Amino acid sequence: MAGVGKLLKQAQKMQRGIAEAQQQLTAERLEVSHGGGAIKITVNGHGLVLALSIDPEFIKEDKAIVEQALVAALQEASAKARELHEATMSKATAGFSLPGM
Repeated sequence: MAGVGKLLKQAQKMQRGIAEAQQQLTAERLEVSHGGGAIKITVNGHGLVLALSIDPEFIKEDKAIVEQALVAALQEASAKARELHEATMSKATAGFSLPGM
């Protein structure tokens, strides 16, 4: 039964690591800009959009151009947040393995 105790301790350590990683991701800020800086988006490490800024002059552009730039900025912000999330969670769970998995 010593193996079970060791496994339990590993699981508790991983759980603490995951909780810390979640807090870190919540506090993390990623900024993305598109359209020559006309659109700026800030997201946290979970991908939650925290701020969006659009230059008033850019809004005067063709609607399709503004929409495309906004979608591109949101996609880039989402991708960066996803990469950060995966890397952070990998660190938190590194070294933990369940027997037979």
